[in-house]
Amino acid sequence: MKTIGLALGGGGARGFCHIAFLKVFDELGLKPAIISGTSIGAIIGSFYAAGMSAADMEDLLESVGLVELTKMMDFNIFRDSAILKGQGIEEFIEEHLPVSTFEACRIPLKIVAADFWNRSEVIFESGDLIEAIRASMSLPGVFEPIRHGKRVLIDGGAVNPVPYDIISDSCEFCIAIDVSGKRIPRKQDAVPNMFESVMSTFEIMQASILASKNEINPPELYIKPDLENVGILEFFKFKQIMNSVGPDVNRLRKELLKVFYRRKKRFVWF
Repeated sequence: MKTIGLALGGGGARGFCHIAFLKVFDELGLKPAIISGTSIGAIIGSFYAAGMSAADMEDLLESVGLVELTKMMDFNIFRDSAILKGQGIEEFIEEHLPVSTFEACRIPLKIVAADFWNRSEVIFESGDLIEAIRASMSLPGVFEPIRHGKRVLIDGGAVNPVPYDIISDSCEFCIAIDVSGKRIPRKQDAVPNMFESVMSTFEIMQASILASKNEINPPELYIKPDLENVGILEFFKFKQIMNSVGPDVNRLRKELLKVFYRRKKRFVWF
């Protein structure tokens, strides 16, 4: 059987739908041989690599109450580096993630962050898992960058929004899931507000990176759900996000069945 590589892209709240795709793997009894992730993809990918099922992840998210949500929204009042400190989400991940190091994961994992000053890709695949996740999710302006040694690290989406290329040599069938979504303006000449301008510009640059990568070295399967007009911080749309990717989930199921469960024709003799 071919080995599967799974790359989970960044996209804020839109990345919740990664769970819907992982449910297909659990349903079919398939496991990736290696996983890579950026930002929200790094978070979901880490939980899955650590041994948590997609259904358990969904249950965990549905159980998050107002108290937990308030703790995660740790607004950064006294510093101008970002809206949120990011420590609240980090603590939530640390509390619920079954392991704390890459070495303890059941599935090999790679996480992407970006070196702010050197403008380069940073790939984590060993050591402290929580720190790697925190670096990868440091969306500029939203979460504070983190210091890692002499480096200042930000969201991996700045350099590699869907990091399938870093695992393509370690698998035979690479699947990339792009949750960047799309924005449809109410009016064609609508002017975005300041936050939309910054975030959408970041996403435009990510789209350019992905287009170049796909032209040079496409994965065996590339899936990009529409996820229309879902903002990166609209986590309250969890159910809507999960329910909106049904056709894409079915496509993944059909492709996996075709590639991994294709049976030879048999002749029956009477």
